[in-house]
Amino acid sequence: MSQIKVGFVGYGGSAKTYHLPYLLPVKEFHIYAFLQRSAGPSTESAAPGSHCTVDFPEAKHYRTAEDFFADPAIELVIVTTHTDTHGTFTQKALEAGKHVVVEKPFTQTSEEADNLLALAREKGVILTVYQNRRWDGEFRTLKHLVSKNAFGTITEAQIYYDFENPPWIKHLSAKKYTPGSGLLFGLGSHTLDQALVLFGRPKSVAAFLKVLRGVESEVDDTFTVILQYETPLLVTVKTTIVSCLPQTLKYIVRGTEGSYVKYGDDIQERQILSGMSSTDSNFGVNPEDEYGTLTTYTEFNPGHQKFDPSSKKYNGKFPTLNGFNQGYYESLADTIRRKAPLQVEPQTSRDGIRLMELARESHDTGRTVLWH
Repeated sequence: MSQIKVGFVGYGGSAKTYHLPYLLPVKEFHIYAFLQRSAGPSTESAAPGSHCTVDFPEAKHYRTAEDFFADPAIELVIVTTHTDTHGTFTQKALEAGKHVVVEKPFTQTSEEADNLLALAREKGVILTVYQNRRWDGEFRTLKHLVSKNAFGTITEAQIYYDFENPPWIKHLSAKKYTPGSGLLFGLGSHTLDQALVLFGRPKSVAAFLKVLRGVESEVDDTFTVILQYETPLLVTVKTTIVSCLPQTLKYIVRGTEGSYVKYGDDIQERQILSGMSSTDSNFGVNPEDEYGTLTTYTEFNPGHQKFDPSSKKYNGKFPTLNGFNQGYYESLADTIRRKAPLQVEPQTSRDGIRLMELARESHDTGRTVLWH
C-alpha cells in the first residue's frame, strides 16, 4: 500500500514541535511538500529549523497557495498556520479534494466550522482537528479511571491549564476582542475539548473572563468556564496566568465513590523541547513524583493504594499512563488507509468553538447561557 503524501501549510513552531516529531515515525506517511512563503536560504550553512528546504531538502517547496493546493499528489494537508487563517486554508484544501488536519482552535466561529464540515461531507474527504491533548498521559489516565468507574457518579470535575506569567503573553497586545483571540480560544481549545470528550455537551454555560497581564484590553488571558449538566455534574474549566503554586494544577475530580487530584503538565512537550526523540523508550513516561492521587471508599488498585484507618479510605499515587501523541497520527493513518473510525470527529471540535462563543456571551451579558 502506498504511503500517504503529506503537505504542510506553514513551517513554524507548531509544525516543528507539535506535529513532525509524532508524524515522522509513522511509516504510512511521507513528507512530500510544504507551503512556506519565504524563499529558501541561498547558503548551505543555514541553521537546522530555519526553513523547510533545510530540514527536508527532498520535499517540494511551494511559495503560493495556488501552486500548493493544485498539486494532485498531496493526499493529506496539515494546516499549522496562525489561528485566523485556519478556516481559509482548510477550505482551500477541502475544495482541492484533500484530507485535512487543522490545528486548534479549529476555526474562529462555529458558523465557519459548520461550513467546513458540510464541505468535507460534500467532497467525501476526511476533516479532523489536531486535538493532541487527548493523548496526554494525564488525560489518558483520567479517561481510563472514568471508564473503569473509579469515581462512581461524578459530581464535580475541575480542569486546569495554567501558565504563570508566560513570556509569550506580551504578544497578546490587541486592545479590542475579535473572534478567536485570547486564551479562552488559545488554551480553552484544549481543555474544553477534554470536557466534551468526557462529559458531552452541557446544558448551560457560565463564564468569567479576566485580564491580569496589567494592560487595558478586551482580550482575555485568564478565564473560568462553568458547565452545568442535566445531572448534578458541575465541570469547571480554568486558565490563569497568576498562580503561585509549586506545581500547576491539572485535574480535581470528585464522585460518589472516589476522587483524583493531579498536578503537573504533560511531559511530552517538555521532552520534545529538551531535544529528546519521540521514539526514545523513555518518551512520554511520567516520573512517579508526578503521579496523581487516587482516593476511593473501596479498594480500586491494590498495587498503588493503601487503607488509611483515620479517613477509612483507600489512598495512593495512581500511575500516569504514558503520553502518546504519536497515537493521533497512527489512528489517522488507520482511518485513511484502513477505514478505521476517526478518533477526532470535527463535530466535537466544532462544539468546542461553540462553547467558547457561549462563554463569551455569558461573560458579556453577565448571565448563564443555555446551550443553543
